[in-house]
Amino acid sequence: MRFRRQKRAENSVNLTPLIDVVFLLLIFFMVSTTFTRETRLMVDLPEASGERATEAEPETIEVVVAKDGTYSVNGKALVNRRAETLMAALERVAGGDKSMPLIITADAEATHQAVVTAMDAAGRSGFVHLSITTQEPRETKP
Repeated sequence: MRFRRQKRAENSVNLTPLIDVVFLLLIFFMVSTTFTRETRLMVDLPEASGERATEAEPETIEVVVAKDGTYSVNGKALVNRRAETLMAALERVAGGDKSMPLIITADAEATHQAVVTAMDAAGRSGFVHLSITTQEPRETKP
């Protein structure tokens, strides 16, 4: 009796189902990912040494942080130190124009928290052009 030899199946891995699963996972992660836009405050920090700026633009808002942490906006003192009061004053002075440059001038002995509160209030109000004033260091003779 003559038996026919059976053809041997090739030993290989079929990659098609694996590729399908990878594409499905990719689509799943793309659809389920949430894209959040974080609000960041862009700050232009001037150099402490160098040439002085000539003249400030006439259409600027200046926030002054005093040594005790009180605020004044364009020379007018605010009634308290709350961020909401500062935001309301910035809205009133800006008149809806969020592109106006905002300058924060803080006393050297003002607390870091008071300056950060002013920066946060400006950022939450929507101002994008923020500068912090400095002065040139005094030369000390040895």
